[in-house]
Amino acid sequence: MHDLWAPCLSEDWPNLPVERAEGVHIVGHDGKTYLDFVSGFGASNVGHNHPRVIEAARKQMERMVHAPLGMFAPEPTLRLAWELGKITPGKADMFFFGNSGAEAIEGGLKLARYVTGRRAIIGFYGGFHGRTLGAATLTTSKARYRDRQGPFLPETYYVRFPYPYRSNAPTLDAVIQESLDDIDRLFRHVVLPHDVAAILLEPVQGEGGYVIAPAAWLKALREICDRHGILMIVDEVQSGFGRTGQWFASQTLGVEPDIVCMAKGIASGFPLGSTAARRELMGKWGPASHGTTYGGNPVSTAAGLATLEVIRSEGLLENARVQGAYLMEALGRLKAESPIVGEVRGVGLMTAVEFVVPGSKEPNGEAASRILKRALAAGLILYPCGHWSQTIRLIPPLVITRDQVNQGLEIFRQAVLAERV
Repeated sequence: MHDLWAPCLSEDWPNLPVERAEGVHIVGHDGKTYLDFVSGFGASNVGHNHPRVIEAARKQMERMVHAPLGMFAPEPTLRLAWELGKITPGKADMFFFGNSGAEAIEGGLKLARYVTGRRAIIGFYGGFHGRTLGAATLTTSKARYRDRQGPFLPETYYVRFPYPYRSNAPTLDAVIQESLDDIDRLFRHVVLPHDVAAILLEPVQGEGGYVIAPAAWLKALREICDRHGILMIVDEVQSGFGRTGQWFASQTLGVEPDIVCMAKGIASGFPLGSTAARRELMGKWGPASHGTTYGGNPVSTAAGLATLEVIRSEGLLENARVQGAYLMEALGRLKAESPIVGEVRGVGLMTAVEFVVPGSKEPNGEAASRILKRALAAGLILYPCGHWSQTIRLIPPLVITRDQVNQGLEIFRQAVLAERV
């Protein structure tokens, strides 16, 4: 692969040659079976190759594979918009379909600027929103994602995201106030509120380290947006479709966004993303102001419809809450056992462990890397996150059983405890 793929692909982790996937398992080219605690970065929420999703896609392929939206209006794409309108936060009931999370973010930024007539966007340190130019402009989880990519979009500004474990503030309220003070400072010294089109945030920062936004902070942001006519764009690309135990993390954490960007778990790995907003807002996005060739592909949207039905019929929101609480409790016990575990964070089945140098909060990316390798050798696929790659995310498919959770936990526990202190 090193001779065929660009290094940005071939040098990622773990680049495992694979043959097939089913449920919570990946089968390697050598026949070894792995337990998957990454779920395609949250794309395979109903498990790999769920038979009902595959059957829906197969049937659609026999009818029509490609139908450019605007030229055609395929039935599954219309039906998916209708069904999404029942579950999407912020009373969103109108949708622009694209192919990916990054496209959904680009759409959200364009929509906000178009309907407000303003240009400035505020993002947060630690955010990850994609690799295309607009999305990369608001991505600050690692500087290397921005290396040699500029100049970026003008009139974008950044403030602190509340990250209690990495803050010197003494209380959660003080951590929240740090971020709010940053916004106030921007408004006083850099950009007036009436020039700001939108604030873009992840309710749970993914690549940034699985940092969960405090509900009080989200409430304060909502009040700031309402006061100044600023649109709140919520990036639910990784946190949506049951990952946090509700359809979207916004619902779990109690915030009503103006624009919702979704992808990944929407169609169980088929390429699909969407920018969503309530009709009074999205309806102002005039003809020719945005477009797509492949977005809302009927095969992908048929898979999306089947994905929603699987989540409902198999009780996966409840399973995410139950198994997630069990997983967090077990990880809490592991923290008591190992001095390199700095913090355990999670909501639903969106969980992570941050590793530190014992006796300090110094990030320990080296230990995390060794733990990843031990776990893989024992049959568990994991992936890092965080600014220093010091955090390991545990995000199994929402179909996971208690026995499978225990199997993964034991492999992870042994990999952590094998780290010499």
